[in-house]
Amino acid sequence: MNSIDAGSHASAMDSMYRFTRHIYDLTRKPYLLGRDELIASLGPDAGGTILEMGCGTGRNLIAAARAYPSAMLYGFDISEEMLKTARASVAKAGLTDRIHLAQGDATQFDAKAAFGIGAFDRVYFSYALSMIPPWQAALAQGLALTGPSGRFAVVDFGFCEGLGGAFRALLHGWLGLFHVTPRQELQSELRSLATATGRTCVFRRPYGGYAQIGMIS
Repeated sequence: MNSIDAGSHASAMDSMYRFTRHIYDLTRKPYLLGRDELIASLGPDAGGTILEMGCGTGRNLIAAARAYPSAMLYGFDISEEMLKTARASVAKAGLTDRIHLAQGDATQFDAKAAFGIGAFDRVYFSYALSMIPPWQAALAQGLALTGPSGRFAVVDFGFCEGLGGAFRALLHGWLGLFHVTPRQELQSELRSLATATGRTCVFRRPYGGYAQIGMIS
């Protein structure tokens, strides 16, 4: 994604979330399945670093900070509007000393410039990849930001293999109204990245295929 495309995408996300960011967490809680499961699986060592790519309102970062009280957490989002909510939520939770936020594009995020850290122990996407048009580039960048002995994880919408075609059509049609596109090639893309970097990939489709969760380590 070049700078012009990134700017256009940022503007589109800001327009979408300018008002809905205020009710985002309340309305998304029932159907963003697997987020807390992913957070519980991160398991960083004491004093480890965690990066969320496309952190939105900061909800997941706050949950991770509470789950791993010795970890330092970092997050960025392309939408400055979402970051307004994230900053306020982090401050309200009393976690500004442990959660650091920045604005940025997932396909070319410069963590060293933003946070002074070039690689992290744990890096993850949570229901953000399906909103990033050049999602393969974002995946590659996420893995590049993961330390050699770290873990890179993704949770996002799946293809509802166990829930039937009618449910899938209804869900994906509704998601399309919000510019959300589930990534059918996510598993193969993660496996290719893992193979290319000499790592291993574990992939699951829980909740009848409603979600897909992958981890490279």
